[in-house]
Amino acid sequence: MSATTDILRQIPPVDQLLRRPHIQALISKYTRKLVLREIQGYLGQLREHIAHDQITADQLRVRLASVDQALEERLNSCLSPSLRKIINATGVILHTNIGRAPLPEKALEAVHDVASSYSNLEFDLETGERGHRDRHFEERIRRLLNCEAATVVNNNAAAVFLILNTLAAGRKVLVSRGELIEIGGSFRIPSIMRQSGAILAEVGTTNKTRLADYEEALDSDTALILRVHPSNYKIIGFTERPELGDLALLARQRGIPLVKDAGSGYLFKIPHPAMRNEPSVEEALTAGADLVCFSGDKVMGGPQAGIIVGRQDLVTRIRRNPLMRICRVDKLTYGVLNWTLTEYERGTYLETLPVYRMLLQTQEEVRTRAASLGGRLRPLGYQVELSNGVSLIGGGSAPEETIPTALLLVSLPPISAAGLERRLRGGVPPVLARTENDRVVIDLRTVTPAEEDEIFAALSELASSPEREKSQSGDDRD
Repeated sequence: MSATTDILRQIPPVDQLLRRPHIQALISKYTRKLVLREIQGYLGQLREHIAHDQITADQLRVRLASVDQALEERLNSCLSPSLRKIINATGVILHTNIGRAPLPEKALEAVHDVASSYSNLEFDLETGERGHRDRHFEERIRRLLNCEAATVVNNNAAAVFLILNTLAAGRKVLVSRGELIEIGGSFRIPSIMRQSGAILAEVGTTNKTRLADYEEALDSDTALILRVHPSNYKIIGFTERPELGDLALLARQRGIPLVKDAGSGYLFKIPHPAMRNEPSVEEALTAGADLVCFSGDKVMGGPQAGIIVGRQDLVTRIRRNPLMRICRVDKLTYGVLNWTLTEYERGTYLETLPVYRMLLQTQEEVRTRAASLGGRLRPLGYQVELSNGVSLIGGGSAPEETIPTALLLVSLPPISAAGLERRLRGGVPPVLARTENDRVVIDLRTVTPAEEDEIFAALSELASSPEREKSQSGDDRD
């Protein structure tokens, strides 16, 4: 008999483990099916380690002695939600990978009743008949933007797709070569256009597109002109493209719609240097765009949504598209969207929406917060330093624009910056930061005051953790 076989024989049968009192208690707390699955998974891992000589007989006995605890940890991990809160200390305000615009507590309170009960989502309380879900936000956004109509879908990619599919399937759409963009998740304008059934007609060149290029490309088979905001890059130097107003006049003369993909959802201009070149939705409508579509969870600061505003006849056609039902949003999105737009109507959005609170913080305000947190960390053994830096808007908005900020540079010898960053990322809640010159870089612009205490608690725990003692012995240097 081989040594491996001898070790394998130490693993008890599943039925024997199931009879243990602690595991019986777990079965009562959860289900037999779930507990059985996790036992089998745990024992399967042990067998694999044995087969690859990754565990000795003595180590196996230790693991089997603590199987009850290991099983409970597996069950807790299995049943914990995979979608969790993250503290964003990167300084990227609209970080696409971690959910873009955060929502304030008041927005969630506003939809509590709608979420926990029935609602008049598609019911007209005055007539007692079926209503339309868009009415819960359309009138408000019409007043805000002085547009004829509006509808909402699940994201801006869906908005672009529905516009093209409804208005241009089987016909040509004129797009400047310099606007054939790709954004995160491999969303490409040519691909979306192809799937919608529209036919792409490229005009101009990558760096220069003139009004005459559009005029020459227009024919009886042209359905619309699409103007796309290059939201995540800039073309600089020898460049040219027509003003949106001139393009709108041309489209109106030829009797076709001009559609503007505004992307970022920047509703109104504000006097902030980082937003000086970002076109607003209001400006696009004023310039004469027939339809404008944009995201709800970027600079607008609301829920994930694709919002389409503009001419009544075109919005009506889009609503009637059978694909609209596939792309529509639920009652919670309408509730948060309505609350967000109400803040715009009240004129309080710069104070109440986290996106704008973060954007409008001054460098000195961030520095004061960073200095305070650094002062709390020094007595724990951390080496801290303040430095000037830049924050980013992110989310494909205002490309290349930066916001002056103050950075807190943190190190905890002998743990490397990579090791410290990894431990912060693996904490509860995870803290997302970055590393630079063997220090963890924390930008408090994107951290709420309450989350500062959570970052301090996480760093305090790491300063006194067994992992640091292990590092001090030289076992965990990255």
